[in-house]
Parts: sequence; structure tokens; C-alpha cells
Amino acid sequence: MGYVRSFVPWIAVAVLTGSVDIRWAVLTGLVLAVGLVAVQRRAGRGWDAQVIECSAALFFAVYAAAAFTAPGSAAVAHYGSPLSSVWLAATAWGSLALGRPFTLGIARTQVPEHVWNSPLFVRVNRVITAVWAVAFTVSGAGGALLRHYRPDDGTARTLLTVAAFVVPVLFTVRYPETVRGRHTAPRAEAAK
Repeated sequence: MGYVRSFVPWIAVAVLTGSVDIRWAVLTGLVLAVGLVAVQRRAGRGWDAQVIECSAALFFAVYAAAAFTAPGSAAVAHYGSPLSSVWLAATAWGSLALGRPFTLGIARTQVPEHVWNSPLFVRVNRVITAVWAVAFTVSGAGGALLRHYRPDDGTARTLLTVAAFVVPVLFTVRYPETVRGRHTAPRAEAAK
């Protein structure tokens, strides 16, 4: 569930958007992101396990500045959700480009240290991060298109957002088990 905790600020803003003034929704996301980073740092969690949280803090700081600077701007409120997905996509793709998939730090908190640098562990996290990156990209592009061509279709946007979150969560949970099964089955057969 470490992955879900990372997205709490984003989820809170998504839930609040439309219910409260966008400035307060975004400010809530900023406070939650900064608070999450502070609490996790105090608990000893490394920066590499907080890529999404730090990215959220930066995004919501900029977004809050824009929202408070131009409070009546329709573009700020209208395209905020797709822009947040594009930001997350850039974060995920950037972490892959740097050779440090954002899921790696989180996954390291859940496995023994002797596994951390194994090529298989790193490869699994590259794949998982790529799935998240694709989901964020689809969510951002799809959300922007829906906002532009079907601005009143909240149901389609909600379904897209939920699918873009649920699919990678399920993949993140299941893929490591699938890979583990593939790699332990041949060893078990050879031991017989």
C-alpha cells in the first residue's frame, strides 16, 4: 500500500475539485504533499522512496501559485487535472530516463536489502514504472481531449482517471508475483 499513500495528495485534490474553490483544493494537495514528505523523512524514509511525494509538492506549489495569482482563470481549473497527469507522466518517464525508476525506492522498502541491486529486481521496477508512465500519459492526454471536446462529460473523465490509477495499481501488485513465479519454477524443477 506504499504506492497508494504516495498518491494521497493527488487523490485529495481530485476529490475536492468541483466541490470547493480550486485554490483551496490545490492548497490542500500542497499541504498534504509537504506533510507526507516531512512525516516520512522523520520516519527515516529515503528521498528515493518519495519521488512522487516530492513531485507532488513541487507541482502543487506551482499550481497553487497559478491558482492564487489568477483566481478567475478558467484554464487553471479546467485543465488542472489533465496537467497533473502529464506532470506525473513526466516524473515517471524522467525517472526512467535517469535510470532510477520511481518505483525502485518504494519497492526497496518492501524487500530484503540483498535483492535491491539484482538485475531482475531493477528490471521489474523499470517495467512497473513504465506501466505507470503510460497510464499517466494516457490519463493526461485523454483528460485534455475530453476537457476540450466534451467539457461537460464528467463521467468519462472520472472513468479515465480511475482506470489510469487502478490498472497500474493492479499491475504493480501482480507483476512481481508473476515474475517471481517464472524465476522460481525453473529452480524448483531443477532441484527435483
